[in-house]
Amino acid sequence: MILTGRVGLIALICVLPIGLSPWPRTAFIVLLALLAVVVGVDVALAASTRRLQMHRLGDTAARLGEPIDSVVVVSNPGRRPLRGWLRDAWPPSARAEPRVQAVSIGAGQSLRVKTRLRPIRRGDQQSALVTARSVGPLGLAGRQSSHRVPWQIRVLPPFLSRKHLPSRLAKLRELDGMIPVLIRGQGTEFDSLREYVIGDDVRSIDWRATARRSDVVVRTWRPERDRRVVIVLDTGRTSAGRVGVDPTAGDPSGWPRLDWSMDAALLLAALASRAGDHVDFIAHDRVPRAGVYNANRTELMAQLVEAMAPLQPALVESDAAAMVATVQRRIRRRALVVLMTDLNASALDEGLMGVLPQLSAKHHVLVAAVADPRVDVLAAGRSDAAAVYDAAAAERARNDRSAIASRLRKHGVDVVDAEPEELAPALADRYLAMKATGKL
Repeated sequence: MILTGRVGLIALICVLPIGLSPWPRTAFIVLLALLAVVVGVDVALAASTRRLQMHRLGDTAARLGEPIDSVVVVSNPGRRPLRGWLRDAWPPSARAEPRVQAVSIGAGQSLRVKTRLRPIRRGDQQSALVTARSVGPLGLAGRQSSHRVPWQIRVLPPFLSRKHLPSRLAKLRELDGMIPVLIRGQGTEFDSLREYVIGDDVRSIDWRATARRSDVVVRTWRPERDRRVVIVLDTGRTSAGRVGVDPTAGDPSGWPRLDWSMDAALLLAALASRAGDHVDFIAHDRVPRAGVYNANRTELMAQLVEAMAPLQPALVESDAAAMVATVQRRIRRRALVVLMTDLNASALDEGLMGVLPQLSAKHHVLVAAVADPRVDVLAAGRSDAAAVYDAAAAERARNDRSAIASRLRKHGVDVVDAEPEELAPALADRYLAMKATGKL
């Protein structure tokens, strides 16, 4: 049973006759009994909420930052019409609106109740209880019960770096033979023959074809296809740090490094698949968390976002040895291994630096890291003594980051270290540069 505000208002009004009555005790008992009877009758006349039948409709997936509707279909099989409120409860990060909705359902009828969700966190959002409240015809009291109507919505990575894809595909088409490659890079493959034009590299002249045609003919080259790109996402503790600004909600605390890395990985995967390369994906901290292997090019992006969506940073130190062993066990051919991690000196010294030679001996390794733009802001501070100390600490952090990047390059590892919004295009450009020079 539930009581409405009207009961409190009536009880307050009853104070006046009790105070004016010569027998206040008797008046109090009589009025209380009368109010209890009226409330009891109102509860008895209210429609039953336990007999309500509920099921859900709607989408089960949405991208982070995009609204999605959750629809609950409520059926009233009873003989009395239901008048009251309904609440479809979701976790706070789902940002469900409105919180409570007024409903009126006739006997034997159904009603669709729509709740708009605006999730601010990626992952699986599980619905909580659906609570229905029915009030009697007097509006004094009623009934309330909660129903478990399970539903799950998977909030996918938003892939905001998609806007950079057209420009990178245009560069890829230039490398792929639509605009002739004048200089042959190591690892490129033969494409076709054409007539010599001024500006062509004379080293590309095919003398046998020239002799047959009685005209100067040159070979054209294109980057090799069917290479393998392995994207390894570090989901350890360093991926939990929030950097930048959340582009979907304007939150100054920003996204976790893990989400920025996912965004860059999606752009690289889309570009590599269009280039004809095979893309594999591994998420790992102490153990493998997710994987996509040998995916069809038409299904690659869908499988990637599904695999990435439920991933959350694990507040443990990543096991670099196990990560490298997983890559070597899964990938037999030489490949480009893109390790999405942080250039944290202590974490890399204790983990990756010791096993990196095993990986770089067989594969081409590229480390992509998200830099914190707030470090540059702190490094420029000179307003007071506290700002100077902050600037010194920020400068030391930048120096440590540069030093670890230099050490990685000495081991033959490429490094892309960029601010959150710039990481995805910088990584795509590095991939295209490797294609152009025949390193991949």
